[in-house]
Formats: sequence, structure tokens, C-alpha cells
Amino acid sequence: MSLKKNNIPNGKEVSRRKFIQSASVAAAAFTIVPRFVLGKGYRAPSDTLYVAGIGVGGKGESDIANFAKSGKAEITFLCDVDDRRAAKSIQSFPKAKYYKDFREMLEKEHKTIDAVSVSTPDHNHAVQALAAMQLGKHVYVQKPLTHDIYEARVLTEAAKKYKVVTQMGNQGASGDGVRQLREWYNAGLVGDVHTVYVWTNRPVWPQGIPWPDKKAEVPKELNWDLWLGTAPYKEYVEKIVPFNWRGWWDYGTGALGDMACHLVEPPFRVLGLNYPSDVTASVGSVYVDEFQRGYFPESCPPSSYIVLTFPGDKGKQPIQLHWMDGGIQPPRPEELGPNEMMGDGGNGVIFIGTKGKMMCSTYGANPQLLPTSKTQEAKVSQTIKRVPNGAEGHYAQWVEASIAGYGKMEVSSPFEIAGPLTETILMGNLAIRSHDIRVPRQDRPGQFNYPGRNIKLMWDGKNMKITNFDEANQFVRREYRGGYKLS
Repeated sequence: MSLKKNNIPNGKEVSRRKFIQSASVAAAAFTIVPRFVLGKGYRAPSDTLYVAGIGVGGKGESDIANFAKSGKAEITFLCDVDDRRAAKSIQSFPKAKYYKDFREMLEKEHKTIDAVSVSTPDHNHAVQALAAMQLGKHVYVQKPLTHDIYEARVLTEAAKKYKVVTQMGNQGASGDGVRQLREWYNAGLVGDVHTVYVWTNRPVWPQGIPWPDKKAEVPKELNWDLWLGTAPYKEYVEKIVPFNWRGWWDYGTGALGDMACHLVEPPFRVLGLNYPSDVTASVGSVYVDEFQRGYFPESCPPSSYIVLTFPGDKGKQPIQLHWMDGGIQPPRPEELGPNEMMGDGGNGVIFIGTKGKMMCSTYGANPQLLPTSKTQEAKVSQTIKRVPNGAEGHYAQWVEASIAGYGKMEVSSPFEIAGPLTETILMGNLAIRSHDIRVPRQDRPGQFNYPGRNIKLMWDGKNMKITNFDEANQFVRREYRGGYKLS
């Protein structure tokens, strides 16, 4: 997004010195004075983090409520394009000033904001988070971190450049479960893991469908243009807001974007994964007539099966991560009893190593060795510090780290970790979308070839590029609608 559009200062223009110089003015103009305005080393009497929420309905509503619940955060500004979705948060935080356009809020109120929470549809995460970071604000961003691979890289680098505390909203990263799995793995209980199965029952919204041909009247409470943000302009249709946007590529990232940050995070963290070397994908078919497969490239598919390969560390064999969505599940481990649940039923993760197997549910919860009788028998010392209140402490952790300042306190999902994790997840979507790339056949008018199917896409993670099928690279970085830039 171009910050110049609304005369929002960039990161260089907004220095700590300038904030300090303006402290007396800010104190006279506002009843709330952010702690950083008062100078380095000064602790406000309340030691409070002043938070602005962008997207305050649904998940955003619970996010800001949890920040406030920490006892160390005050919600001072609310921003949402839909008054209906914002209503409960407005009621819960009556002293908070309300905006519809995040750009206006940041331009007018940046001097009295310490941190920003972003909980909007995926396609607007990056421009909103970066705008806040350029102003020196700590940021909490819902999963997936971004809509595109390139955006994730930009935010990862921005966190270092602007020296702000960052956290992605995959709360399982703060849970005890993933730490227990790491301790078991580090102790050698399952040997070297070579295969991981991850599955989810998502999507639980419509996918694999054509874009509705009937436009609808925009609700009076909704600013449709602001909701679209970076996305191409389309007429409003029923039920796209507040949830079904997840199934459309212009806005959402499908089942992967919704759940993989919760489910792939455990193997990513336990195994120390980074960028994959290659990816393959197959997707569920939708037939609209006899032998006539539907072609709906705007919509995420109803199901998918993805295999990501990660190079082996220090001479070890490569690791393959199998992702399944749409209700597809992996083979049931023979070590699991006939009446024992695999994962949590709808979602789960299975690690297969040279000496054994282990399993967990969503968020890394309920970690188990297989057979499950080994779980209680395992005697492994706790070596990894736990987060107070586990996954629920994810919010308070970010609040406290933001109060402490950049580099002073560890957080569970900083962008240096969340960024590469998001890039990896979006690699799966790149492969899925490559399925719909088609080229007209010269020998059969009206028919097409699909060169992105049934091939392995080779990935240069450092340069964010598919090396053997250039057409796929169009999904690494998208074009924004006029007025929005990631710079």
C-alpha cells in the first residue's frame, strides 16, 4: 500500500526522536499517552500497551478481547469496514474510537497507538500490517500471515527493519503440546522422522463452485470498496461476507490457509523445517455433466492432496509432508487401537520416524506416542520453557513482549518463524492453482491442455521461484488494485 496516499509517514520519517519531541503536544491533545512517547526506560504507571484493532468482528473480536484480558492492554481504537461485525467490540470497548478505513486511523492516531492487531480477510493482511510496522507499531496478525508468498517475505524482512515485536495468530505455537513433541523428538524416541501426514476436515464453506452470476445489494453497514481493498473489483454477492470469502482465490487461501498454520506448525517447529525443495498436488474434481469436469479457477477446490519435500538436515534423508483436506485422511497407523481416535477426528498430524511414531491434534494439542500406551511410559525431562496458560497465553505473551520492547522477550510465532511457515503453506496453494492453468489445443478447438498437472514443481526458496514451470510463478505475487502498494 502506498502510505503517501493519505500522507502517512514512512518508517524513516517516524523516528523515535520525533515521537519524543512531540510528547508534550501529544500529552496536551490526548488523555492516553503511549509508553514509548515518554522515553526509553520509562515505564508508564499502568505499564499498558495501547492497541488498535483492524478487523474487530468474528476472530478479531476474540483477539482484542484476549489482549484486554491480559490485564496489560487497553483497546483504544477499533477499525472495521462492516458496522454489523464491529457492533459487539464497539459495545465491549465504548471508549475506543471507531474508524472504517485503517489508513485514516493510522494517519490520524498513530501517535497514540503502541500496537496493532490485524484480523481481516487474508488478502488485506500484508498492506495493513506493513503500514503499522512502518510507523513503528508492534503487530499481531491472524493466520495465515499473508495471502501471497511474496507478502510473507516482505513482512518477515519488515519485522527486522522496523524492529517491532510480531506474532502470528496460530496460538498453538504457544501450547504445551508442540513443546512436548519437540522434547520427545530431541530425546530420540521416534528416531529420524522421514514422513509426516497432516489432514483437515476443511473446507467447511463452499468451494469448487462458479462465481455467482447474480449480484446482490450491498448492506448499508458494509463499505464494499474498503472490504475489497487490494482485490480486483467485483460486484457484491450474497454470503461472501463474513465467512465464505475463504473459498475464493481473490480473497482467501482455502483450507490450507485456514488450518495449515495450526497443523503444519508442529512438524515445522519440531523438525526445524525451512523452505521445501519441491511440491506436487492433486485436487478433487467437480463434474457438471457426464464426463464434463467443471472449470472454476476463481474458486479453491473441494479437496486437495499435497506433498512437500524438505531437504534432509546434515546428511539425513529428505522429509515428505503430506497434506490432505476436504475430509481425506491418511492410512490409519497400525499402532493405533481400533477404537482410538486418530487426531481429533477431523484434523491431526502423524510423525513417522525410523524408531517410532507420534501424533497430535489441532494446535499441537493432545500429543501422543504410538502405541498410545507409550505416552505415559515415556520419561523425558522438560527442557523447553512453557508459555504461561499455554495456547491461551499466546495473546498475553505478545502484549508483554511489546511492552518490553523489540528483542527483549521471546514470542512463540514471530515473523522470522511465521513468515517461512506461511511461505511453505502457500507453496501448496501455488501447486493447487497451477492445476487450473490451461492452454488452448491447436489440434482440437475448444479443448485445452493443462501443463501444470501431473508434474513436480521445483522450488527455489531463496528467490521465491518455481524453476521448471514459469507459469506457476504468477501466483507468487499478485497485482493490487489501484491505490494499494506493498512498499
